[in-house]
Amino acid sequence: MTQRSVTPRRLLILAVLAIVAVTVAVVFWRTYSSPPLRLQGQVEAHQYMVGSKVPGRLAEIEVRRGDRVQVGDVVFRIDSPELEAKLTQVDALDTISRSIAQAVEGGTREEKIAAARSEFEKARSAEAMARTTYERLRVLVEEGVVARQRLDESFTLLRVAEQTRITAGEILRLAEAGPREEARTATQAGTEITTSLRDEINELLEDTKGYAHHAGVVSNVLLNSGELVPQGFPVVMITDLEEAWGLFHVREDLLQRFQEGAEFALYIPALDRQARFEVRHIAALGDYATWRATVPGRGFDMRTFEVEMHPLEPVDGLRAGMSLLLELPEADG
Repeated sequence: MTQRSVTPRRLLILAVLAIVAVTVAVVFWRTYSSPPLRLQGQVEAHQYMVGSKVPGRLAEIEVRRGDRVQVGDVVFRIDSPELEAKLTQVDALDTISRSIAQAVEGGTREEKIAAARSEFEKARSAEAMARTTYERLRVLVEEGVVARQRLDESFTLLRVAEQTRITAGEILRLAEAGPREEARTATQAGTEITTSLRDEINELLEDTKGYAHHAGVVSNVLLNSGELVPQGFPVVMITDLEEAWGLFHVREDLLQRFQEGAEFALYIPALDRQARFEVRHIAALGDYATWRATVPGRGFDMRTFEVEMHPLEPVDGLRAGMSLLLELPEADG
């Protein structure tokens, strides 16, 4: 019995059939196997707003977008002529206090008594006017017509007018009664009050400067020079890129894969590289962020959770807003 030889034609047919079989197997495997699940997140970073405690007109912006700032750097200045005027008033009050000291040590004369009485009447009239202005502004503030800062400024002016009237009264009393030990005590108290008012106004003037309270990069400047700045309004936004992290929104049926402390390799398209991130925090989003089930038989809406991941090592060039990609293999079973 002779053995049939394998001809080249038959080998070619067998090779073609093998290739077809492999191709069909690959197509079936790709069709019926589940591809890896890809999740997309983005980079977040802490942002700090630098605002003003004192309203006024923005005099100067010291920084631009992209500038790096350190804690304590001046980022803007506000022009407040009202505070400068108050400081002038305190200087005038200090002059009156010095006059008290001169009256205490200089004795009593008819000319001094007349001059002291005239200053006292002026101070009393000024106090009455300041009180009337304050009461009018208080009513307007309660009605919402005027900002409360105007009322605070009027109250400071009233305090200055009251102290001026008290000081002028002391001068008049001393001029009439002559120097006494109590008068010396009063002059000391007047000096202390003047110093306190000056310190208060100087602190307000210091608040016209905006200081960076956190190091980072200036990501936005919300106002331009010359614009009015309301009290507490943010002027400069600082972003801390050293504390950037990744944020993903994950359905609750996938949450068991994101336990706190779990590590993942995330792809960063903007940098064309991968980096290791660790799950640090998990929190549920609001009811509006539910994901409605589309698989028949589920019968309930699945919640969405925020998963916060932090890089295990610093990533050069990582910026807020960059995309992060995570591929999850198909779960077993």
